[in-house]
Amino acid sequence: MTTLQALILGIVQGVAEFLPISSSGHLIVLQRVFGIEEPAVTLDIFLHVGSLVAIVIVFWQDIWTLIKNPLSKMTWLLIVGSVPAVVGGFILYTTGMLENNFRSGLWLACAFTVTGVFLLIADKITDTHKKERDITFKDALIIGLFQALALPPGISRSGTTIMGGLSQGINRVAAAKFSFMLAIIAIAGAGLLDLIASIRGSDYYEMFADAANIGIAPMMVGFTASLVVGYISIRLLLELIKKCKLRYFSYYVWALAALILLDTWFVNRFF
Repeated sequence: MTTLQALILGIVQGVAEFLPISSSGHLIVLQRVFGIEEPAVTLDIFLHVGSLVAIVIVFWQDIWTLIKNPLSKMTWLLIVGSVPAVVGGFILYTTGMLENNFRSGLWLACAFTVTGVFLLIADKITDTHKKERDITFKDALIIGLFQALALPPGISRSGTTIMGGLSQGINRVAAAKFSFMLAIIAIAGAGLLDLIASIRGSDYYEMFADAANIGIAPMMVGFTASLVVGYISIRLLLELIKKCKLRYFSYYVWALAALILLDTWFVNRFF
């Protein structure tokens, strides 16, 4: 793994994890296009930690409030909202479906198309009157179900959860904020699964050898890129969602889906 490859992966992670275009789907496309092998688990953990730190920086006041009041309503809402993804992720992980399926060009094209439709629908929802304090446990569960839909690559987690919040009448700012707070649990969980997979798949010597082969510089570059770009992406999305401009991302993922289908059916260069 070169430093340039780590930089590219970090940038893609930071952009696509928070903007509604699917980080997992983009990383697969990037690996195919640039001939980059699937990122080593050690680097993948560093990238996820970078994204996690970005959320913490943006929402540190809300997180500190939860730490001071661990039994508050918001804590329980986040737990309820995380249950569907935890259950779905456990099933997909233990059955091997998440690793062995959902990586074909046809799947990615369909998933990106679905993401675009979700974003277009989200932009058209205008009856959003609920504030953060008005979010119910039913709302949280429904948003969580939308998050579970985004477990396979190509379907945007942030896009689906924000649409889920808007569909329940939650205002745009509150829906985006709840989506990002859920992301803390989701990203931490993904990093934990990577760590568990690494421990199960190799001994500790091989784990340290993996880190040594990547090198400190690429890991730190990937971490920093994911953090900095992730921070910018969160701020950007918070502004765009206020202006109902999620449809612009629809056009992008649809164009990407068309290119993937073109390659899958006719060119066969990457898929």
